[in-house]
Amino acid sequence: MHFIAISINHRTADVALREQVAFRDDALRLANEDLFETKAILENVILSTCNRTEVYAVVDQIHTGRYYIQRFLARSFGFEVDDIKAMSEVKVGDEAVEHLLRVTSGLDSIVLGETQILGQMRDAFFLAQDLKTTGTIFNHLFKQAITFAKKAHNETDIADNAVSVSYAAVELSKKVLGKLKNKHAVIIGAGEMSELSLLNLLGSGINHITIVNRTESKARILAEKHQVSYDKLESLPSLLTSTDIVISSTSSPDYIITKSMINQALSYRKSKLLLLDIAVPRDIEPCHNLSDDVFNYDVDDLKGLVDANLKERQMAAEAISNEIPAEIKAHNDWVNMLGVVPVIRALREKAMTIQAETMDSIDRKLPNLSERERTVISKHTKSIINQMLKDPIKQAKELSNDKKSNEKLELFQNIFDIEAEDPYKAVKERKKEKELSVRHIFSFE
Repeated sequence: MHFIAISINHRTADVALREQVAFRDDALRLANEDLFETKAILENVILSTCNRTEVYAVVDQIHTGRYYIQRFLARSFGFEVDDIKAMSEVKVGDEAVEHLLRVTSGLDSIVLGETQILGQMRDAFFLAQDLKTTGTIFNHLFKQAITFAKKAHNETDIADNAVSVSYAAVELSKKVLGKLKNKHAVIIGAGEMSELSLLNLLGSGINHITIVNRTESKARILAEKHQVSYDKLESLPSLLTSTDIVISSTSSPDYIITKSMINQALSYRKSKLLLLDIAVPRDIEPCHNLSDDVFNYDVDDLKGLVDANLKERQMAAEAISNEIPAEIKAHNDWVNMLGVVPVIRALREKAMTIQAETMDSIDRKLPNLSERERTVISKHTKSIINQMLKDPIKQAKELSNDKKSNEKLELFQNIFDIEAEDPYKAVKERKKEKELSVRHIFSFE
């Protein structure tokens, strides 16, 4: 079995492409289940955020698994497989483990050290676990990655004065508009990113904030929580005539603010209008060069914006990166031992079966043994077996760190005439039966 990570992120694709390959929340469940039914996939977790769509999978063959994952993504979003290849990174084995650790701890984010990704990765894993698309490997590996990220945030400065896309948006507002104290800001959306933007705006001194959302009740709840205003989404054209800052972060498939809406608002305005679109897909229709007083930025424009603690964050990131090789080794040691355990179990089961058969034979040949005599014989035969197994089991455990462990474990099984149970046997058999069934349906013989 092999671990593959296929990632479409801010390094491999621009925002225009990324917004076309993002799974909606209501589609993630079905996507996980569909991928799990795909040939060669033994376990899978799908992560889809505003800045990345990633598939993590345990596969029985690297090339086959990679192809079927890329085909799955292509079919999901209406692309050709070659298009998906061009816009994605493929990591295998140790590189895939390293990628997972870096992403989860915020080292691979647009804004270094942002903590939101940890919660998103945790949610992606919990969803997959709930859908039973994870198994032995991922149930261990993702918990390890989440624990590592939490420890990294707690023990370094990587999360101090946390920088996120929403924070960078507020920092950009200061650069464009100067002091924000007497400015009016409109936040579109009522989700986590919107609340982060709201908190950052409040922290910068803005008190005049209005939240609008497609579901007015959600806007009201968020507004009342932080003692700011809220309004209907239909009020946006009116709000655009007087507000200074708009930060939009919804999951709408269509533009919330259009060029015509902005043009209409400009006829009533005499001051700068800053539009910060931190949604993927974008909420604000691109309107660059529309007016010298309109500043429109999307998530890609925020890449270069970091806080005053960037150097400290980079030092913390380096310290975290230095811990990753040990995490990879720990994972590999666990996986290697995982391969040995079924072999040892099979050896013990065979030995105890022989012991049980021997006791049955003794019972038949010496039927008059007392219970005490039978117990003593059973105890001593088990002792003989345990002593005989001691060295073979020790040797089997040592094979876990051998570069040719698979070959040597196979030889070990042949020597003792045992067969270790495949943890993915049931999954493979079910997929094989499904494949045969499909072939039968489409057979013309």
